[in-house]
Amino acid sequence: MKDTAIKTALTLLPKALLSRAVGHATRLPVSSSLHRHAASAFARLLDIDVNEAALAPDDCATFADFFARPLKPGARPIAEGEDIVVSPVDARVSAFGEIQNGRMIQAKGRDYSLCALLDDPAHAQRFMGGSYLTLYLSPRDYHRIHAPLGGAIEASSVIPGELFPVNGPSVRAIANLFCVNERLISYLATAAGQVAVVKVGATCIGSIRASYCDLRTRVEGAPMREQTFEPPIEVNKGDELGVFEMGSTVILIFEPGRVSFEPVIAEGAKVRMGQAIARVLPPSAN
Repeated sequence: MKDTAIKTALTLLPKALLSRAVGHATRLPVSSSLHRHAASAFARLLDIDVNEAALAPDDCATFADFFARPLKPGARPIAEGEDIVVSPVDARVSAFGEIQNGRMIQAKGRDYSLCALLDDPAHAQRFMGGSYLTLYLSPRDYHRIHAPLGGAIEASSVIPGELFPVNGPSVRAIANLFCVNERLISYLATAAGQVAVVKVGATCIGSIRASYCDLRTRVEGAPMREQTFEPPIEVNKGDELGVFEMGSTVILIFEPGRVSFEPVIAEGAKVRMGQAIARVLPPSAN
């Protein structure tokens, strides 16, 4: 009954209009004094460590700049080793496991289709029987997304959709949530085979933008857009892939038999960008 009420309320909420309004408001320049006090209050409310940011609140021209703040060099050490997969974000683990019969767990009692998430049967086919890791970013988290392994970006796609919230109550209440919300997907060729980094939009996300090309979400009237890169764009582990303009969700998808998750990965566990989260399995284990 509670989930039904949540679903009804979220369905009636003017999510796109609210998100556009918030996105516009966060890009408005404000006086340095007002900005300083508001940003400081926001940081205190959400317990954000502003000391690790490369830009102080006073140096950010807009609130969007503060939300998407870069970190100081070295603030997130990248775990070394070609066989070590690192977290692409600061986040909390909300689900992980094996992709069974083409489906993944959204929340207890709810699953969803890999093919619907990627909106591309050819891409989905190579991940059947593989593994996935769902990472939820709260508004207090660092909002930039990084490469979990070194390699090359072969393709990227933007899939328009809804803007339901992606917090715990919404994930439990809204069926196929990650498949109906808008997404920006990066496909990387790595030592673990192809890896899909799925960035999911949500209510009040101004946009999701790629850092390696001009693709972004929230482009009015734009259909699904896919871009293939020839030659592929080389990236090192830890290089920036994209930016959220508020908290949201990232889903990592791996080919079958290619990675083994580290013990730190457990439902509800907190991880930081650059932290070791999985190990690439040797070819003999495939």
